[in-house]
Amino acid sequence: MNSASLQVESPPRQTGNAWGATPPAPTVCSLTDVMSEELALLLEKEENCKISKKSKNSEKKSPFEENDEVDGDTSNDLLLAQMLQHEFDRAADEQLRLEEEQYNGNSKVSLSFSHYRCVHPAIAGDEDDEDLSDGHSDNEERFVAPTFNRSGVAGRGKSMISKHDAALNAKRNAHRLMEFPCEFESGDSRQLPLPNRVFNVLKVHMMNESKRAQRLHDKQEKATAEQSLDSKTRLLLYKLINADILQNVAGCISTGKEATVFYATGGKSTEVLVPAECVAKVFKTTLNEFKNRDKYIRDDYRFRDRLTHQNPRKVIHLWAEKEMHNLMKMRYFGIPCPDVVLLKKHILVMSFIGTDQRPAPKLKEAALSAEQMQDAYEQVVEIMKKLFRDCQLVHADLSEYNILWHQERAWIIDVSQSVEPVHPLGLEFLLRDCRNVVRFFSKNNVPDVPSAESLFNSLTELNFTGEGRDFLSQLQEYEKSETLMAHAAHNQKEFVFDYFFERSLREREDDDDEEDDEDEEDEDEREEEEGGEECAGDAEEA
Repeated sequence: MNSASLQVESPPRQTGNAWGATPPAPTVCSLTDVMSEELALLLEKEENCKISKKSKNSEKKSPFEENDEVDGDTSNDLLLAQMLQHEFDRAADEQLRLEEEQYNGNSKVSLSFSHYRCVHPAIAGDEDDEDLSDGHSDNEERFVAPTFNRSGVAGRGKSMISKHDAALNAKRNAHRLMEFPCEFESGDSRQLPLPNRVFNVLKVHMMNESKRAQRLHDKQEKATAEQSLDSKTRLLLYKLINADILQNVAGCISTGKEATVFYATGGKSTEVLVPAECVAKVFKTTLNEFKNRDKYIRDDYRFRDRLTHQNPRKVIHLWAEKEMHNLMKMRYFGIPCPDVVLLKKHILVMSFIGTDQRPAPKLKEAALSAEQMQDAYEQVVEIMKKLFRDCQLVHADLSEYNILWHQERAWIIDVSQSVEPVHPLGLEFLLRDCRNVVRFFSKNNVPDVPSAESLFNSLTELNFTGEGRDFLSQLQEYEKSETLMAHAAHNQKEFVFDYFFERSLREREDDDDEEDDEDEEDEDEREEEEGGEECAGDAEEA
């Protein structure tokens, strides 16, 4: 048998699998069919049909939607335009409704904007029905109060009822509770009887909470408690930067109970001379941390007539103005303190005490040797003597925290609470300053530090005896005497005349110097013009 003649038939290849017949392969759609608009509309219509079958309560459709389902053709441009206009009108009416609610507010007399509505007449009736429902469904029970006559009685016989009926009032109060603002979470209380006493307590509580929320909102908007930067303060700083008085405002240098100090760089303004490095002291408008400010102002004759207790911001403006005047007065008598650049409401711009953006350390934090500490004590005592005798001021809060050590000198800061000796508590404030100074330097082992009473007598040139309460009682009797008042008033008049007289002289000298500079500039310009004309003539001759 020839092997070539043998033919072995192979069994047919089975297309199935051991688990059963294979499912038919899905039909493949081309990209053009997928992107077809007709296919998309068909799928959308099928989806809408499924949703409509599942929904139990179908809403009434507009005539535009009905025509769209019947025709199934969106090639009609007029129908598309009407549908778009319909959606636009609904959005405009919704915006008009919000404006109407905002305009009327809680007023008893309301103004209607229905004349300006542009909703289509085909669905106007449906929307009016929805508005009349007032948010209540048919299943909700509504409270209908009976009509009472002048005597406050409704009905006759056994059905007679008074307007003071407990059950009627309880039901009415339960429904009135639902009219409270949304912020008052009362829940659904329509089925809960509410007596008049309980309802009145809830109503008073709701009114108090509303007033408290309004106060908190105003406080957050106007207060400058956290870092002293509220919206108005930021606006003032932006104005100073836009006026080129300040170039920028950097980080916080220090913060205290009354103000916060920020580092700033001076601008290029020609109207105000601003140093390259300066500070912006922002006074806090809240009186929570420093509530006894008024006792430093109410007896100061410079600000007594302008003090008000109603507006805290006005008190802060006086506080900032008081520090500006005290600094200018101290600077006039040569006491080392910051220079005042300008005052803008409750923002005081001053010169910076320090170098290269590093503020000078406080006397409490400065690492001084024994010789430097002795020198610092002598400087502080001399400053207190000059401050009391020449400036006629008492610091009233002098301590190691309000004294800076810079370039081997003691600098005085924070003089907003400083008062004059004629203040009813001026000498008591001075005694307190003496105690703070003596305590600090005695603690740092400075030799030959006298007692606070001895230092007070040396500064004031008075001879009070005793210590503690005896010394304080003598001091208080002297404060009430007329001798101190007359002496301080005389010194104040002399200072005012000398200060403003010398200030006017300096201004006149500055004006004369400016005029001389302008004359010199004009002469230089004339000489340059004449020289230019001569050069032009020589060039023409050549």
